[in-house]
Amino acid sequence: MTTSTKPYLLRALHQWCTDNGHTPYIVVWVNERTDVPREYVQNNEIVLNISIDATKELRIDNDLITFSARFAGVARQVFVPIGNIMSIFARETGEGMGFDVELANTEHLHAVDHAPAAMPGEKGNEPESSDKPKGPPSLRIVK
Repeated sequence: MTTSTKPYLLRALHQWCTDNGHTPYIVVWVNERTDVPREYVQNNEIVLNISIDATKELRIDNDLITFSARFAGVARQVFVPIGNIMSIFARETGEGMGFDVELANTEHLHAVDHAPAAMPGEKGNEPESSDKPKGPPSLRIVK
């Protein structure tokens, strides 16, 4: 079986952004396999700054992106399976690349087994559905 090119392209585009003084962002499809701050998830998606300045201990492995970052001043650990990455782009220019969501390739990952459950009565912390998104990935301007 051949290794996916996706993690290699993610690492290359992250390096390109960094080398050119741009801020790399990723768009992630959120489901039960992702461990991200659920309060920032909208329509099963979250946009994350993965620059060296915004993250601590960033690792872009072949199966998983992991790092620690501050959200509203609170340090949080983030786990994102590579299959859940929808795109990577430079905030300043919008240049980047979109990817297909590959949920089948994340079945062996159990990074979020320790994720806290939503508090009763909280809305918006859980994604509406874990179904694969329909249509091609789309980019939005993030300010």
